[in-house]
Amino acid sequence: MTRKFLSLSILLSAFLLSFSSVSFASGADSEDGGEDPTGFIMHHIKDSHEWHFFNVGHTHVTLSLPVIVYSGDRGLEVFSSKDFQDHETHAFGEEHAHEGYFIDSHDHMGRVDGASFTDLSITKNVVMMFLVIAVVLILSLSAAGHYKKHGAIAPKGAAAIVEPIVIFVRDEIAHKAIGPKYKKFVPYLLTLFFFIWIGNLIGLLPGAANLTGNIAVTATLAVLTFIIVNVNGNKDYWKHVFMTPGVPIPLLLVIVPVEIIGLFTKPFALMVRLFVAITAGHIVILAFIALVFIFESYTIGVVSTLMVTFINMIELLVATIQAYVFTLFTAMYIGSAVAEHAHDEAH
Repeated sequence: MTRKFLSLSILLSAFLLSFSSVSFASGADSEDGGEDPTGFIMHHIKDSHEWHFFNVGHTHVTLSLPVIVYSGDRGLEVFSSKDFQDHETHAFGEEHAHEGYFIDSHDHMGRVDGASFTDLSITKNVVMMFLVIAVVLILSLSAAGHYKKHGAIAPKGAAAIVEPIVIFVRDEIAHKAIGPKYKKFVPYLLTLFFFIWIGNLIGLLPGAANLTGNIAVTATLAVLTFIIVNVNGNKDYWKHVFMTPGVPIPLLLVIVPVEIIGLFTKPFALMVRLFVAITAGHIVILAFIALVFIFESYTIGVVSTLMVTFINMIELLVATIQAYVFTLFTAMYIGSAVAEHAHDEAH
């Protein structure tokens, strides 16, 4: 098992180096005329209106994505991201405006006349999200089909992957953290775990998008948790927030604001933890790759490859750990909201 795990990490590192090298060699230039490692790293971790895979000479292997905009005066309009690029350099900029719209150098949509509009484009991270959802659905439906056809027998195929995770999330996370009312929340917790886990794993593949390292994605997951926790909060939960038992009334002036702030800091922590952990891992890997082309040394190349292999092994673990941590803390927050507290009638 360890040997297979190491082989997978080495292959992943080799592919990542091969895909990234040509991109870096033709990446943004720094002020002194050399390659810009910061631009190379940011290009790979940020969202974009195109999905750039690699370069072969002067040929850019990219997937042009739909640019969808809506404005009050012009209605809904659909373009291709290649309409906003220079045909030779493939660079975005206001000078390459199309039909009154442009994509600036930071990959943000703009309008030449400055009028307001809504950007509904299918960006790289959106496509990645669709891909992750498709993989999760395939795994889930394949496992369900197996049990529907064969009944409760030893799982095979997708069912062999899904069943242990379902049992673990149900028994070790949901049941222990939430208590007797856990069954109601198991579907949400399973959806969270599979979405984050698959997103993390696919994000490690060469050319993949940094989905779970996007603050908008982690914020959405955190908001969903915030809503589920507080909508299902019982009277004991809200009493603890607005009238904390055992606290003198004068101190409630301090405790209550702290409790209210705590309602928001918990999902905020979920959002930031996942975002930082995944993004940091990508930045470290790309930074070691960039060292090869900065120093142009075989020695640095060998050391960098070994480090990238080692970090990829760690990132495979982090991908699972972060899915587990997000799901566990969500279950704990739900458990605190639905828990029934025993009351001492004698007092």
